[in-house]
Amino acid sequence: MLEVNNLTVHYDGAMALNDVSVKVEKGEFVAVVGPNGAGKTTLLKSISGTLKEFQRGRREQAKISGTILFEKERIDKLRPWRIVTKGIIHCPERRRVFPEMSTFENLIMGSYLRKDKDQIKKDLDRVYQLFPILKERKDQMAQTLSGGEQQMLAIARALMSKPKLLMIDEPSLGLAPLVKQKVFDSIKEVWSSGITILLVEQDVSIALSLANRAYVLTHGRIAAQGIKEELMKNRDIREMYIGI
Repeated sequence: MLEVNNLTVHYDGAMALNDVSVKVEKGEFVAVVGPNGAGKTTLLKSISGTLKEFQRGRREQAKISGTILFEKERIDKLRPWRIVTKGIIHCPERRRVFPEMSTFENLIMGSYLRKDKDQIKKDLDRVYQLFPILKERKDQMAQTLSGGEQQMLAIARALMSKPKLLMIDEPSLGLAPLVKQKVFDSIKEVWSSGITILLVEQDVSIALSLANRAYVLTHGRIAAQGIKEELMKNRDIREMYIGI
């Protein structure tokens, strides 16, 4: 489904990614783990096209090389909204909800590019079933929600875009353990519904417990890849990069 080939990213005078290649098959749950500053978020931003948009207008532009293909079509030259129409949805780090919009308005913004009104209503009912608290909070301003509720809203808003591939960046950031478990249970349910998942996550144990496969990213390079059992056999990888 997704092929990232030899992706290299320089910006702000530093190398963020160095010759990174990642593949995600349809129906997989793939995790990208590694230490802070490894380039995990840059990888997701590169796939969704938002890295170039963030750099647009700045004095020092991001320099990106390599290719990104989705369903065998090259997408690395497309604007972010075009990438969304292909079915790649990026749920960003730190939630990024629209703070002065209601929960309901945030969810509807997720369906902004869609025209299928009947299906939008069905998908809204579906995310309310997945996250019942959002239905209770539907008229509440997003900025007044708890951190866990905002994370649920960010994932639900992403689902309203009808993703084929859902990329989720650090969903557990700043959450209490019980809330974190609820969020990951919901992500697992999303995956079980047939949506392919690419997850960046700081909690390595839970990421590896959910994913089919994982990539270990460090200093902008892929240090290792494979299933959990394969990664855990390598003592250096386990101690230096995974922290277990």
